[in-house]
This record gives sequence, structure tokens and C-alpha cells, in this order.
Amino acid sequence: MRIRRVVTTREGGVSAPPYESFNLGDHVGDQPEAVAANRKRLAEGIGLGPDRLVWMEQVHGRTVGVVDGPRDTPVEVTDALVTAEPGLGLVVLTADCVPVLLGDSVAGVIAAVHAGRVGARLGVVPAALKAMTELGAKPERVEVLLGPAVCGECYEVPAAMRADVEKHLPGSASKSRSGKPALDLRAGLWAQLAELGVGKLGMDPRCTFEERSLFSHRRENGTGRLAGVIWMEP
Repeated sequence: MRIRRVVTTREGGVSAPPYESFNLGDHVGDQPEAVAANRKRLAEGIGLGPDRLVWMEQVHGRTVGVVDGPRDTPVEVTDALVTAEPGLGLVVLTADCVPVLLGDSVAGVIAAVHAGRVGARLGVVPAALKAMTELGAKPERVEVLLGPAVCGECYEVPAAMRADVEKHLPGSASKSRSGKPALDLRAGLWAQLAELGVGKLGMDPRCTFEERSLFSHRRENGTGRLAGVIWMEP
């Protein structure tokens, strides 16, 4: 089974400022018709029908939704999707949080995870991996992409918050360029996945805060959302 992964940028869509131009989030204040057009463009660009993309109502939790077909509406109160259905695109929206795309090509099982500070701390990624194994995936065969996110030099947080997240997600504590407490969620998730026995880890090194071609909520309070998509070719 061939697994495909895509991460969008903010370029190539129809949304007006401050969402210019390829905003895929329908909850940030953008015009609904612009978001719909961008989502259709995304589906067509990766060779799937718009009805074959599955979205989440992301709430910064650790709930995992297992899906076996298209959905008319986003899967409610969910921050991870898992499927064994070919030709079904699982979508995670981000603008600083970590999009995590996991796949076992032998078992034919994939997952898309929204891992922000709260969800990562709560264990949303291990929860998704557990759901994958229940469908036949094996950690040592799983390949993971950690997508663009705010980096450990840009994500300043209070010292108590850093200590709390580090306690639950070891390896995430960092320092900003000015020496203040910070978090590197991708470093923590990398360590967590390695501890869980995941076979192959990859990371898109781009920082959403630094890279102007990406959306960043920390850089621009009113902004759009990137999409991380994973699917299996039928």
C-alpha cells in the first residue's frame, strides 16, 4: 500500500487578507465560500474527491476517531483520525501546533494527529498509535512525519508551564533565543515516538513563526490554517 503525505502552505488559494490565500480552516473568520473553494482545490490537487477528505473538530484533547468512510461534517471533539480505508484523506489543521502524520504501509493503516501543547501533554499521539495497532499496525513498521510547527527557539512559555509539559512529554523543554523558558513540542514528540518503538521518524524543519509562507497564530492572531493530509492510494 502506497502512503502519501502533503503539507500545504498559505499560497495558492482564494482567501482575502488576513487569511491569504490558501486558508483551509472554517473556524477562523474567513468567508465560507473561500474556505470551500480552497478545500476543493486541495482535494483536486492531491487527486481525491472533496467528499473523500475527513476533517476534525479539533479541541486540543486526546480523543481518537476511527473512520471507515467519508463524513459530511467534521468528526466531533476529536484530535486524531485513524483509518484503514484506501483513498480516504485524513486532514489535520494547524497554525503552530504539530501536525503528525503516521502510516503503516504493510498493514494499510494511517493516522493524522493534531498535537498542540495541551494534546501533546495529554498523550494524543500514543492514543493514535494505540488505535492504529488495534487495526493491525505495528510500531516498528510505522513511518511518521512531524510537520511544520513553531520551533523551540520561538515558543516562549512561563517556566511553570515548561516544567509541566516536560514532566508529561520529556524532551520538550527548550530555551528561546533570548534565553527564556520555551517548548519544542516536536523534540518531545520525537522522543516519545522513539520510546514507543516507532520505526522511522521524519521532520519538516520549518518553523511556522519564522516562515512567512506558513500560517502562524503566534505571529498573527487573526490568521488561517495549514493542512496536513495523509492518505493511501487505492
